[in-house]
Amino acid sequence: MNESQVASTIAPLIGSLGAKYMLDPETMAHGAAAGYPNGFAYYVAGRGGVLGEVDSDVVYSAFMFFEQSLIDKLWKAGIAVEGARAAGKRYMQSCDVWGRKHLAGVSDLEKFVAPAEKLVNTVDSSGLSLFAGLRAEALPADVTARAYRLVTLIRELRCCLHIAACTTYGLSGLDATLLSSGEGMAKLHGWAGPHADCSTLKPIRELVEKSTNDAMARLIKLHLTDAEMKQLAEQTVRICSAVSA
Repeated sequence: MNESQVASTIAPLIGSLGAKYMLDPETMAHGAAAGYPNGFAYYVAGRGGVLGEVDSDVVYSAFMFFEQSLIDKLWKAGIAVEGARAAGKRYMQSCDVWGRKHLAGVSDLEKFVAPAEKLVNTVDSSGLSLFAGLRAEALPADVTARAYRLVTLIRELRCCLHIAACTTYGLSGLDATLLSSGEGMAKLHGWAGPHADCSTLKPIRELVEKSTNDAMARLIKLHLTDAEMKQLAEQTVRICSAVSA
């Protein structure tokens, strides 16, 4: 496999698996037990909390695919509980709990951890704020939680690259969401409909996807050997198959 094939192979798998803990009922319950008013406030404060005590506009810039006033509302409600950094740390605890539960039956996770951790640790964080904030949180020692945290880090890395590509090609967060996930997801992310038809922007979205994949492929090629690239792809496929079985 070349780097482009590796990047395109792992993208949908990492994207799906890395998001599973975020709105899992157990994650929401973890937040509720700590006093968060709802699961969405816990999500925004927890995922964005690694950025530190910042204004909501900074969080909006890092999330992009959410309506700005919704981010402002949820960020303020979330960080009122225990502050941004504590929210970020607690959210990573929820992430680790999910990993320990759902990856417990997956063997040889070290084969994924080795190339994934090398990639995550050696990437230059320039322009990748949310990824850098998440990377600053210490990795858990146990292999199940560590493997899942690395999945979320690679997901956040690609997300940062995707936001940069959207900005470069002038694709708004709303249009990107409508094109990828439809009206229902746009509404969930805070944009009340009806929305204008943006189907004419599909060629732009294709350019954005290619740019994102190309950027991810460059990082993979830069930081991993051919054998490590192959191992990352094969182990990602294996883990996702095991978790979904």
